[in-house]
Amino acid sequence: MPASVSPWVVFTLLWLTPRVVTPVRRQYETATESVISLNPPWTAFFQGETVTLTCYRYGFKLPQKTKWYWNGEALRETKVHAVKVSTSGKYRCQADDLHLSISVHLHFYKGPLVLRAPPDVFEGEPVTLRCHTEESIAQKTLTFYKNNAILKPSDQRSELLILHANQRDNGEYHCRGKKEWHLLSTSSNSISIQVQELFPRPVLRARPSQPVDGSPVTLICQTQLPAQRSNVQLQFCFFKNFQAQALGSGCSSSSELHIPAIWTEDSMSYWCTAEAMDAQVKKGSLAIKIPVQRASADFQIHSVPALTSVFEGQLLLFNCSVKGVPGPIRFSWYKGDKLNKETKTPKSSEAEFKISAVSSSDAGDYYCEANNGRRSFVSKAVPVTIKVPVSQPVLTLSTGKTQALEGDLVTLHCRSQRGSPHIRYEFYYEDVFLEINSTLSGGGASFSFSMTTERSGNYYCTADNGLGPQRSEAVWISVIDTTKNRSVTVAAGIAGGLLIVAGAAAGVLFYRWFSRKAGGKPDFDDSRDPSYPEPQEPTYYNVPACIELQPVYSNDPKEEVIYTEVRRTQQNCNHAVQKTENQTPRCQMAE
Repeated sequence: MPASVSPWVVFTLLWLTPRVVTPVRRQYETATESVISLNPPWTAFFQGETVTLTCYRYGFKLPQKTKWYWNGEALRETKVHAVKVSTSGKYRCQADDLHLSISVHLHFYKGPLVLRAPPDVFEGEPVTLRCHTEESIAQKTLTFYKNNAILKPSDQRSELLILHANQRDNGEYHCRGKKEWHLLSTSSNSISIQVQELFPRPVLRARPSQPVDGSPVTLICQTQLPAQRSNVQLQFCFFKNFQAQALGSGCSSSSELHIPAIWTEDSMSYWCTAEAMDAQVKKGSLAIKIPVQRASADFQIHSVPALTSVFEGQLLLFNCSVKGVPGPIRFSWYKGDKLNKETKTPKSSEAEFKISAVSSSDAGDYYCEANNGRRSFVSKAVPVTIKVPVSQPVLTLSTGKTQALEGDLVTLHCRSQRGSPHIRYEFYYEDVFLEINSTLSGGGASFSFSMTTERSGNYYCTADNGLGPQRSEAVWISVIDTTKNRSVTVAAGIAGGLLIVAGAAAGVLFYRWFSRKAGGKPDFDDSRDPSYPEPQEPTYYNVPACIELQPVYSNDPKEEVIYTEVRRTQQNCNHAVQKTENQTPRCQMAE
């Protein structure tokens, strides 16, 4: 720029929010410096083009005021933090009262070819070099060079892509192209690519460096991002004794890990890693050994009852005593990270903590802290498990019915609504043990079996978690034998039929006897016929195959009474039939 021209002639001041944020380069960085970004993100342009510069605080926060510099000359201070420029030179800015930013060198060329690259290249990042041409340069003739050696062309001949930049990509780059109908090629400007370290190898430190047994310690994984990449998110992991599993809750964005209490047995090697997820860059620190000094405090924690048998509703009493710590001492009781009680003991070196009636919500890790105003001592955590007796179990059937057919598969389910695990379930039939099933959850237990007629009766189950068994109500299950029920029905039907026939015969005999008493006398009398034996009462052991009751009719012409006699006959198996004088067929009789 001519000396007679003020720098502000080429500056156009704007309030804006740039769409592309690309910070410029610096070898080292601090959190107290300013940073410049470019839009578009290049440092080489054709003459007549403009570029927007934006000044930020570290971490890309907007400042309250900004001061600009061009070629080392300070320009006036302004509240405008973004400017447009179209003149070559070195530009710097100062955001508020922070340190000056690093310089960004802009070039505006007349030539037909301009090679454009980002102002900063950091390890692991993708980098694109673009060869911009005037219309007179044929795209198909464009070629990239590194250190004057030709590079293999890509599908996009005007672009050169580096997927993950590393130190092997350092060098001088330029591009060449030919005009139409020209034999000689034209060369672009040369750009030097120097891949910078995204962040140095982290260093692990412990605060305090020599912690006392039982005291807290903080691990710090120290590294620093450059100002141009202060918006990159790093993930930190902490490890102990070269174990693969990260300490604490795992990796996080915090560079510090707080350990509430470290003990002499934790005196071992520690190390950390820092990783930029987007850039795929991960680095680990050297291992350090943390020497834990043994404290002079000696804690004794007692409980009543013993922690192995704390039942719901009982009184729980903790006693914490410490030796070697001068008073007055303030004791604090914690369950997990929550403070439960504080006790000041000016003369005594012990304190009590009482829970009148424990419940399941009181389960957890308890520890006490002794503080004498100069140093705190923390005891080891004491786990407390509250045991809850089982409630009376409930026995249910899978079908919901208490009747079953023989051969049906029946499933009994026993469950207690409350009770500490592990719960042992037992199944019984008429006080006879059937099955054992245990569970750690509250889902209960099941037992399946095939029903038989011999298994009709009372069923029940018991539940026990070591605090005394509880018995369910008994459930009666009846089994229906379908085969037996059919035979009984058929037999009942036959017996009923015989009773009806016998009743009819008895009625006829009664009528005949009554008629004789009245003075009548039938033509046909069995008692006078020697061919008929003395009548006897029949005895039935089996139902005959063919039973028939035949009426015998007798008619006395002198009397207007018809006598009828019913006799028991059995048909001959051959069913021979003979005809009487009136041709009435009769079944041949056999006594």
